[in-house]
Amino acid sequence: MASIDQLAKTIAGETTLSQKPGQTLKKWREIFGANQIQISKKLGISPSVVSDYESGRRENPGAKFIKTYIQALLNIDKEKGGQVANKFSPTEKNPAIIDIQEYLNPIPAKKFIKTIKGETLTGKKQLKDATIEGYTIIDSLKAILDLTEKEFVGIYGANTNRALIFTKVNLGRSPLVAVKVTKPKPSLIILHGLKPQKVDKLAIHIAESIKVPLIVSKIETTSELTEKLREKTK
Repeated sequence: MASIDQLAKTIAGETTLSQKPGQTLKKWREIFGANQIQISKKLGISPSVVSDYESGRRENPGAKFIKTYIQALLNIDKEKGGQVANKFSPTEKNPAIIDIQEYLNPIPAKKFIKTIKGETLTGKKQLKDATIEGYTIIDSLKAILDLTEKEFVGIYGANTNRALIFTKVNLGRSPLVAVKVTKPKPSLIILHGLKPQKVDKLAIHIAESIKVPLIVSKIETTSELTEKLREKTK
């Protein structure tokens, strides 16, 4: 129950802080695989009212509506076995996850790389039209030392079309090995905490073999990296 409550608070917080709260609710509805008719039945309103709130045709939803909307999502998911909520539950007890976010709409991978002051080491051609739908910032030491394979998969959040950002990296070999031996695979792998020329050759080889672009972020600190990316999700 605690993990469900935490997920509800996370969604509510993101929605409240969003410049487009209706779109944020819609994003979460789609993550949960629910449609407007299902939501409207739970709320006792017409689908058109749900649509108006999500599209912004009505004024921003108040705290009461947001709370009941989120509860409707969780109830719909519970009736399906709680599959979506279970995907997010590891984030509460997973000390390796520093931050995890989903985007309202897919963003160009190149734009994301520019935001993190990234230098691309492999897979430049793959980035031409690539987009991502979210990111996870990971404490690489805790992830490598403490996570089971099942817990590692939990870092993908709502979808795998995302960037995995490994912090506190010395050479980059361990994070790449971890990604190589687990499924699924991310769309981008970002290393933070080292200079591009210090990346281990084996790490580069692994990135090329699994066909996932490898990037090094030149942002100084983890807190600055987290803050910059958070600004882009508002």
